[in-house]
Amino acid sequence: MRDLVEESGLVIETQGLRISRRGQSLLDVPYLRLGGPGPTVILGPNGAGKSLLLRCLHGLIQADAGTVRQNGRALDAEERASQAMVFQRPVMLRRSVAGNLDFVLRRRGLNRAQRQARIAALLAEGGLPSRARQGARSLSVGEAQRLAILRALATEPEVLFLDEPTSALDPGATQAVESLVLRASARGVRIVMVTHDIGQARRLAADVVVMMGGEVVEHGPAAQVLDDPASGAVRRFLAGELIF
Repeated sequence: MRDLVEESGLVIETQGLRISRRGQSLLDVPYLRLGGPGPTVILGPNGAGKSLLLRCLHGLIQADAGTVRQNGRALDAEERASQAMVFQRPVMLRRSVAGNLDFVLRRRGLNRAQRQARIAALLAEGGLPSRARQGARSLSVGEAQRLAILRALATEPEVLFLDEPTSALDPGATQAVESLVLRASARGVRIVMVTHDIGQARRLAADVVVMMGGEVVEHGPAAQVLDDPASGAVRRFLAGELIF
């Protein structure tokens, strides 16, 4: 497996990560190191183990064996506090759009003036200023996903995990989310994103992890993996063949 990625900044490393249920292996990743600049995209067919790996990296699921380390440290409460995650179908609080952001900022201890300034900046970044007083649960699917990402960014994470955030969105809404993700990455937020969309991987990824059957079959710079994959299975997947 090719795993040659220029490293920069925060590093996430796994060793001997395994999960099985009822005798069936769901995840088997002997070693993975994510440390390159720009977004990492985890790509693969449905059921490949992409979301399961993401949840392990965020500490939401405890693996049967193996470790996850961030910047050389075990994934403890302090390290997890530096992470945020947005799911495919995020849950909005029963508050206004601004209220969803204010809830996070209050927990961070910001005073009222600081919160108001930060909320205004976040809404502007996400293209949602006109929705500030609207109930968050009345937003369109695309707007709700942008709010979910803004809410995650309000915690000022070092790492932002995204689990297929555009799978239910139309092209315009997808573009808006992708722009938000790229701007966050440009500010230094470490993005690790799951998708099954090869086109999206081409647009966003600095490096690509390809998973099949719960295993990492290839990892490397996006151009190498997507244009000249070392694995025959990856070539077939990229060519549009279904692999289970």
